[in-house]
Amino acid sequence: MAERTSAGLLTMMMEPTPAVAMTLPAEVREKLAELELELSEGDITQKGYEKKRGKLLAPYIPQIQGVDPSLQIDNRIQASSQAVIPGSKHNKSRAANTRDERFRSDLHTEAVQAALAKYKERKMPMPSKRRSVLVQSSVEACTPPDTSSASEDEGSLRRQGRLATSTPYQGHGHPAVEHWFNRVIQGSSTSSSASSTSSHPGGRSVTNTTAHAALNANATATALADLMAHTQLDNHSAPPDVTGLSENSSIHAERPQVASVRSISRSYNYNTRVMETADGCEWSEGSLSLTDGVPVNSRVSSKIQQLLNTLKRPKRPPLREFFLDDFEELLDVQQPDPNQPKPEGQLMSPLEGEPLGVVTNWPPSLPAALQRWGTTQPKSPCLTALDNAGKPVYTLTYGKLWTRCQKLAYTLLNKLSTRNEPLLMPGDRVALVFPNNDPVMFMVAFYGCLLAELVPVPIEVPLTRKDAGSQQIGFLLGSCGVTLALTTDACQKGLPKAQTGEVATFKGWPRLLWFVTDGKHVVKPPKDWHPPMREASNDIAYIEYKTSKEGSTMGITVSHSAMLAHCHALTQACGYTEAETITNVLDFKREAGLWHGVLTSVMNRMHVISIPYSLMKVNPLSWIQKVHTYKAQVAVVKSRDMHWSLLAQRDQRDISLSSLRMLIVADGANPWSISSCDAFLNVFQARGLRPEVICPCASTSEAMTVAIRRPPEMGVPPPGKAVLSMGGLSHSVIRVDTEEKLSVLTVQDVGQVMPGALVCVVRVEGTPYLCQTDEVGEICISSGTTGVAYYGLPGMTKNIFETIPVTLSGVPISDRSFTRTSLLGFIGPDSLVFVVGKMDGLMVVSGRRHNADDVVATALAVEPMKFVYRGRIAVFSVSVLRDERIVVVAEQRPDASEEDSFQWMSRVLQAIDSIHQVGVYCLALVPANTLPKAPLGGIHISETKQRFLEGALHPCNVLMCPHTCVTNLPKPRQKQPEVGPASMIVGNLVAGKRIAQACGRDVAQLEDNDQFLYIQDVLQWRAQATPDHPLFLVLNAKGTVASTASCLQLHKRAERVAVALMGRLNTGDHVALVYPPGIDLIATFYGCLYAGCVPVTVRPPHPQNLATTLPTVKMIVEVSKSVCILTTQAIMKLLKSKEAAAAVDVKSWPMVLDTDDLPRKKSPQMYKPPTPEMLAYLDFSVSTTGILAGVKMSHAATSALCRSIKLQCELYPSRQIAICLDPYCGLGFALWCLCSVYSGHQSILVPPLELESNASLWLAAVSQYKVRVTFCSYSVMEMCTKGLGSQTEALRLRNVNLSCVRTCMVVAEERPRIALTQSFSKIFKDLGLSPRAVSTTFGCRVNVAICLQGTAGPDPTTVYVDMRALRHDRVRLVERGSPHSLPLMESGKILPGVKVIIANTETKGPLGDSHLGEVWVSSPHNATGYYTVYGEEALHADHFSTKLSFGDTQTVWARTGYLGFLRRTELTDASGERHDALYVVGSLDETLELRGMRYHPIDIETSVIRSHKSIAECAVFTWTNLLVVVVELEGSEQEALDLVALVTNVVLEEHYLIVGVVVVVDPGVIPINSRGEKQRMHLRDGFLADQLDPIYVAYNM
Repeated sequence: MAERTSAGLLTMMMEPTPAVAMTLPAEVREKLAELELELSEGDITQKGYEKKRGKLLAPYIPQIQGVDPSLQIDNRIQASSQAVIPGSKHNKSRAANTRDERFRSDLHTEAVQAALAKYKERKMPMPSKRRSVLVQSSVEACTPPDTSSASEDEGSLRRQGRLATSTPYQGHGHPAVEHWFNRVIQGSSTSSSASSTSSHPGGRSVTNTTAHAALNANATATALADLMAHTQLDNHSAPPDVTGLSENSSIHAERPQVASVRSISRSYNYNTRVMETADGCEWSEGSLSLTDGVPVNSRVSSKIQQLLNTLKRPKRPPLREFFLDDFEELLDVQQPDPNQPKPEGQLMSPLEGEPLGVVTNWPPSLPAALQRWGTTQPKSPCLTALDNAGKPVYTLTYGKLWTRCQKLAYTLLNKLSTRNEPLLMPGDRVALVFPNNDPVMFMVAFYGCLLAELVPVPIEVPLTRKDAGSQQIGFLLGSCGVTLALTTDACQKGLPKAQTGEVATFKGWPRLLWFVTDGKHVVKPPKDWHPPMREASNDIAYIEYKTSKEGSTMGITVSHSAMLAHCHALTQACGYTEAETITNVLDFKREAGLWHGVLTSVMNRMHVISIPYSLMKVNPLSWIQKVHTYKAQVAVVKSRDMHWSLLAQRDQRDISLSSLRMLIVADGANPWSISSCDAFLNVFQARGLRPEVICPCASTSEAMTVAIRRPPEMGVPPPGKAVLSMGGLSHSVIRVDTEEKLSVLTVQDVGQVMPGALVCVVRVEGTPYLCQTDEVGEICISSGTTGVAYYGLPGMTKNIFETIPVTLSGVPISDRSFTRTSLLGFIGPDSLVFVVGKMDGLMVVSGRRHNADDVVATALAVEPMKFVYRGRIAVFSVSVLRDERIVVVAEQRPDASEEDSFQWMSRVLQAIDSIHQVGVYCLALVPANTLPKAPLGGIHISETKQRFLEGALHPCNVLMCPHTCVTNLPKPRQKQPEVGPASMIVGNLVAGKRIAQACGRDVAQLEDNDQFLYIQDVLQWRAQATPDHPLFLVLNAKGTVASTASCLQLHKRAERVAVALMGRLNTGDHVALVYPPGIDLIATFYGCLYAGCVPVTVRPPHPQNLATTLPTVKMIVEVSKSVCILTTQAIMKLLKSKEAAAAVDVKSWPMVLDTDDLPRKKSPQMYKPPTPEMLAYLDFSVSTTGILAGVKMSHAATSALCRSIKLQCELYPSRQIAICLDPYCGLGFALWCLCSVYSGHQSILVPPLELESNASLWLAAVSQYKVRVTFCSYSVMEMCTKGLGSQTEALRLRNVNLSCVRTCMVVAEERPRIALTQSFSKIFKDLGLSPRAVSTTFGCRVNVAICLQGTAGPDPTTVYVDMRALRHDRVRLVERGSPHSLPLMESGKILPGVKVIIANTETKGPLGDSHLGEVWVSSPHNATGYYTVYGEEALHADHFSTKLSFGDTQTVWARTGYLGFLRRTELTDASGERHDALYVVGSLDETLELRGMRYHPIDIETSVIRSHKSIAECAVFTWTNLLVVVVELEGSEQEALDLVALVTNVVLEEHYLIVGVVVVVDPGVIPINSRGEKQRMHLRDGFLADQLDPIYVAYNM
C-alpha cells in the first residue's frame, strides 16, 4: 500500500544512464529484462520491481549521498564502543546549551510529517457503513470526493514525464461535484462517498490528451480481451438468468472501435501496463457492463476498482510441476536480505556496577529498621496521604506505623483461628487488597505481615466480577494458596456482594476470608509479646504480581535478603539520606512505587508524599505543587505524569522545582520518555528545574532496578543520547544515523548499572550468547537485588532467573547465574546503559524486530494529534499464517467524523510504513473509553488483544491491509498445459493407479410391468389389475390424511384432465402445471401424458412474496413455451390479481384452466407416443449459479429412471415410503409423481411447507406408518435439527420411534453436508434412529439420479482428504483430525444401469483415482438435452453427449458439471465385487479460481462461519480476482466490524487467500433456493448493483 523508498532514494538510482547500462554484465542485463517482463505481465508489483531493480543496479551506480544504507556498503561506521555517539564528548559540563539540535524530541513528529508528505494523500476506497451504524448522518459527514486533480495511483505517476501528457485530468471539476450532489439528494443507504475520482482514469475527463486516450483505449482493449476470454463464448449462450437483470451488455458495440484503436496504441505503448489493474482490466465509467448484465458503474464496483488500483497484481514466480505436501515448502519463506546490516563489533564484556558500599549501622533487616525509627524517632513523619482535592488527609509517623504494625501482626497470628487451630502460620501468603488512594493502610498491612513473618501478595481491588485480567489474578492467588485477604473498611463495603452479604467470589478466584485491618478490628498485643526480629534471610519476603504479554499473571517472589540489598543499592545509587522528602506518583503496590515509596523510604527514615492516581486525573499538576509545597528533594514519576503536567501548566506561576535533586523517571526505558523529559525541561527550567536532575531509570518486576542515572553530585559522566537507524534496530544492529533521516529512534541513556550488579547483553532467541558491542539484545543482570523466582513455576523460573550467558564458543561468562530483565538494549560509551524496547512489546515480523512502543509513538505523532482520545492506543501482534502481524487499536475522539477517521487511518498506515518499513495488518478505531484499562490508567494490552481475537472489541472503524503485509503466501500454482490425456493415463499406469470409473449393477431381466415402455401405460394397467390398491396418501400440517388416491381414482382423475385438454390443445403442446404439492399435481401430470401433451411442473408463487416468486413462474412458463397453464381456482385468481400485475404483465399469460371441477366424460382414445424417444416431460430448475435450466426427459428415460430406483430401493406394491420433498423438479419430482405408479408401492407424501407450522410432522409420520425407506431434503433436515433438537424427550413421550427406518436419504445436487447429517443422526439417535440409516443421493441436471443409497449394499463411507491437495485437483487421503483435513461422505450407491467416469475438465481425458475431475455419467435415464428459450442446444451438446479424448472414445457420456472422485473401498457390494464409492466435491461452475488453484466456496464458508458465534450464514464469490465474503450477522450491529478481522484471519490461515472485501449484512440476505442451496451469483449481482443494504462493507487494502 505504501511506497517504501527512503527519503534520499533518487529516481536516478532506478534509471541507469545508457552508458551505465552498456557496461552492465550480461547476466545483470538479462535479469533486468526478466524483471521488465514480470512487471509487464503483472507478475510483480511496481514496488517489488523497483526494489529488485535497485538491488541489481546498486553496485554499478555511483554512490549518492542519502541513499538507503541497505544499498550502500561503506555507510557503516566502524562499530566499536563508539557505536553510540553521546552529545559531544569533550564538553563534560552539563550546561543546558549542550543539547544538540539533532536530538530535539519533536523530531518524531517532523519525521512523520515528512513521511506523509511523500504520499501526497493517496486515496483508498473508504469502507461503507449503514447509516444506522453511524453516529451522525448529516450531509457534512459525507464529504464530496476530492475535486482537485485526483492523484493517480503512484505507479502510474512514476514515469509519467515520458508520456506526452502533462495534465491528464483537466475537465474534471464540475461533473464530479454534480455527481456528488445528486447522490446526497437521493440519500442512498450507505454514507460513504466514493472517496476518489481516480478509480476511472479518463472516465469523465473531457480534454483527454492523445497519449492518455491511447493508454485508456489500450487498457479497455485488454479489458475486453480478458472479458471475452472469461465469458461463455457468446453473450446469448448462457441460459436465462432468473435475476431479471439480464440486459445484453454493450460489448458488441465496443468491439470494432477497440480493434481500430488497438493498432494506434502500439506506438505509444511505452508504459501502458502501469494502468492495468489486478485483472489486467481498467473499466472506464459507464462504458462497459459485465456480461451477466450488472452495470459496472455502480458505487460498489467503483470502490472495488479503487481497491484494485491500490493493489497491483501479486507476484507469481514459476512453480514446480507437482504439488508438494510439506507446509514449509508451500509457504513462501522470507529469505534474509543479503544487504541487511550485521553486527561487526567485538564481543561485549560484562559490565560491573560500582561495589556496594559498607554502612556501619545498617539495620540487619527492614523490620529492624522500622523498629529502630519507630522507637527512636516516633514523631518523625513517614507518609502523608492526600485526598482527591490534593489536601493532606493524614500523616503517618514512624511511631504510629510501628505500633499499628505490631497490633496487626499480633492479631493475624493469634486472633484468627479455625477449629482452635491458628488460621495463619509464618510463611503463609496473604492477599493485600488496598485501593490506590489509601497508602497508609497499605503500608501498615505490608509491614504488619513482615513482622508476623507472613508473605504479603499485593493485588488490585477487583471492582467487578469481569475486570480485565482479574481472573488471572485469581489463578495467582489460588496457586499461592492464599486464604486470607486484608483490606480496608471502605474498600470491603465497595466490593460486590453475594446474596449472603459476604464478598462475592470472583471468577477464577479461590475462596477467601476478608479481614478488615482498620483500628477497631485489631487488638493491642500483651506487654510481653514482641514480634520476632531476624536477620534478612533467603525466605520469601513478599510476592509481586506481573502480567505477561499473553495476559497470564505470575507472582515474582522477593526474598528478605534481596529486598534489603535492593534498598541498600537504591540508597547508594540515589544518594538517599535520612529525613529527605520524596513525592511518589507511582503505584505503591509494585515496582518503583513500592521500592522507593514503601521500602527504601523506611530504610532511610524518609518522608513520602503519596499522590493518588485519582488526584492526578483531576489535577495533573498536583505532584509539582507538592514538590514545591514540601520542598521535596526527590520525585518518582512516569513520563506520562510529566506529559500530563505540561498540558496543564499554564495555570501555575508561582511554583519552584529548585528543591529537586532527583527527578526519577521510572519508565525512562520507554522510547517516548525522552520527548517527555525534553518537553518538561523546556517548560520547567524557568521554574528552577535543573536539567541534570532528570534521572531516567530502567527496571522490571523480575530484576528490580537495573540501571539508574545518578544524581549530578556523584560526578558521573554526562548523559548520552543516540540517534539510531530504525532499519538497523529492526535487525538488532546499532547504526548511528548520520543524516537526519525519517526512520530514526532517539534514545536517552538510563544511567549506570546498579551498585554491586554485573550486567551483560545476550541474544534474544535461543541460547543466551553474548552480543557484540553494536548489537541489541536482552539485558541480563546478576546481583543480590533481583527477584528469586516465579512462584510455583519452576520451568519458567529456570529460563528467566537462572540464565547462564555464554560466549560464542559456548563458554559460560561467569559462575553466577543471571536474571533476564526483558529489556532490550545495549551498553554505550562511558558504560551507559541504553534501552530501546521491551520483550513484551517485541513484534518479530518476517524476521525483523519492531517495538510496539515505537509504533505507538509514530501513530501518536500523526496529525491531527488530538485525534486519538487521550493518546489511548494499543499496538500488539497476532500470529496469522505463520508470521506475526501488527494490529493497531486506538480510541477515537467522540466527535470524530467518518471522513476524519478514515483519513487519520490512512495516514497512520503510511507513516508506520515509511518510518518502520513494516506493514500494519489491521488498524481498528474504537469509541472513546471502551478499551480495557490497566489498574492505573494505561491500556490492558493482553486483554485488548484477547478481545480482538475473540471478536469482542466492537470497533467503529476498521482498516485491514493484508495485501501489503502478508508476503509469505504459497506461490500461485501455474497450470502445466503440456500434460495431455495420453500421458495422464500412462502416468497413472506407471504409478499403479486405477483409472477412475465405476458402474452400478446391471439392470436385471424385465419384470411384469417392465414390458411397458410408457409410464402412462403402467397407470392404466394398474387401474385394471389392482384398482383399489392405495398409491398416494397426502398429510396436512396436523398430521391427518388430507387426501388419498388409489390406482383407479388416479386414473379417473387423469382421464378427466385429458378430456379437458384434448379439445383445446394439440399433441406435443407444452402445459405448465402450477399446483401446490398434492394429488392434483400427480393427476394432471398423467392427464397431460394421456392427452399427448408435455407437462412442465412449476412451483406456485408464494402469495406473501409475489414480487420475487411470480417472475420465476412467468419465466418458466415463457421459456418452456407452455401454451396452457393448469392450476387450482385459488392460484388462478392469484395469477391475475392486482398484486400480480405489479410484478409481471398479467395480460400475457397463456390460457389458464382450473381443474377443480372438471366434468366426468369418458375419454376418447388415449394418445400413444410413436417411439419411446419422444419427449415425456420437461424438468425445470434454477441451478445454484442462478441459471434457469430445463431438461428434456424422454419416455424411455422416464421408465429407466423408475426401474433403477425400484431395483435400488427394492420397491414393491407391499412397501410404503415417506417422501418429504418438493415435487417440482429432479429426483423429488420423480419420487413424488413417477415411482409409485411404476413400482406400485404406497407413497406417504409430506409437503415440506407444512413443516414450518409443525416441525415434527415428517418424523411422526415415519414413526406412525413404520416406514423403512424415507426421503427428505437438506432444508427439511435442517428444520428438524434446529426445530426439534431440544424436543426429543417430548417426541418420545408421543411415542415417536424411528427404529423402523432402514434408510433415510437426503435428495441433493451438492456435496453431502456431513455436519448436518451427523447432527441429525446424533439428535434422533434417542428416538431409535440407527446411525447407519442416514445417507445422501446425488443427481444433477443431466441425470436426476446418479447415486442413491438404497436398501441393500454397504453403508456409506466417509474419507478425509487433504484440502490443500484438493485445490490442486489432487486427492490425497489423510487421517481423521489431521490438519487441513476435509471430511467427505460418499454420495450414495451408483444406481443400476449407471456408469460413471472421472474426466479432466480441460483435456477430456480419463483420470486416475487420485485426481479430482468432472463426474461424467452414462445411463439409459440421462436427460436428452437442455430446453432453453434460445433453443441453442448445439452449445450444450457436449453436456449431454460427449466422448473421451483418449481411451474408450466410443461411449457417449453426459457431463454433470460437478467435480468429484472415485475410490475403491474395502467393502463388498451385493455382487461380491469390491465397492466403488463416488465422492462429490462441488459444482464446477461455483468453484473459485484463485492464485491458480481451485477453491470450493463451501470450504471457505465453513471456515468463516466457525470464526465467530454471531455469523449466521456466509457466502463467498469472486469479483475481478478479489475474494468477496458476505456474512450474515446475528447480533447487534456493533459487532459487525469485529467480524472483518476474524474473517480475514481464518481465510488466510486455512485457505492461504486474502479476502478483498468483507460485507456484513442482516440475516436472510443471502438468497437460498428451494433445495436449500445458496444462490451465490444472485448475491454477487445484488452486491454489485448495491442492493444488499449492508451494515458494513470493508475493503481490505
